[in-house]
Amino acid sequence: MSWGFLRDLLSGVNKYSTGIGRIWVAVVFIFRLLVYIVAAENIWKHEHDEFECNIKQPGCENVCFDHFFPVSHIRLWALQLIMVSTPSLLVVFHVAYRENREKRHNQKLYKSAAERDGGLLCTYLVSLILKTGFEIVFLVLFYKLYHGFEVPHLVKCDIRPCPNTVDCYISKATEKTIFLYFLVATSCLCIVLNLSELSYLIFKYSIKCYLKRYVKKHQDSERDCHKSETIIHNRAAAGGWFHSSFLSLPLNMQDEREINSLST
Repeated sequence: MSWGFLRDLLSGVNKYSTGIGRIWVAVVFIFRLLVYIVAAENIWKHEHDEFECNIKQPGCENVCFDHFFPVSHIRLWALQLIMVSTPSLLVVFHVAYRENREKRHNQKLYKSAAERDGGLLCTYLVSLILKTGFEIVFLVLFYKLYHGFEVPHLVKCDIRPCPNTVDCYISKATEKTIFLYFLVATSCLCIVLNLSELSYLIFKYSIKCYLKRYVKKHQDSERDCHKSETIIHNRAAAGGWFHSSFLSLPLNMQDEREINSLST
């Protein structure tokens, strides 16, 4: 199976991620994808052929293998890798939509097409929630399907057409168990990284909204103070003019009487 598309996807997502998101990409690429390709795939390669039961009853081994391994560990691991990586496509598609919209309108509509604000921030948060959800769902699936994360050396099977209870042996059980614990550890690490990035973005956005509200409130209060000072100043100026006019009125009348008396 070719994993080139997943490598290209992770490389594209890396451009639009935060610092924590880039750590997540590195963990998925190095500790999950490369480990899967280089080591894990070969360990489970011939798991059906190496599953042996101590009876040669036709169909017994196939039925017992299907009962204990309804889905192969390695195929479920591959499906998990695909599912936890695809939500990142939402971010890539959203950025591509922004860039295409700017080209169509032939003008700058955003500060940066890849800037995490508004709709793109919501898309990014949704992708983080989906990735975390897929990780948890697959961990539960692994636990429920195989009754834990350990691969036993021996299983007992009494399903028809087996004539009685037979012993079946699983090859490389210890090695498979080690890799399954490694899978669980990396999945838990990715969950922690996703939740940390989600908390970081929500906290950062909340602080940004609070600062905007605080600055706006401060500007409004300064504007109201300035307006109040202007009104008080205008009223004081109007009151002074009225007072000076009122005081000058008797003096004018007295001057007129003096002028009249002199003329007579």
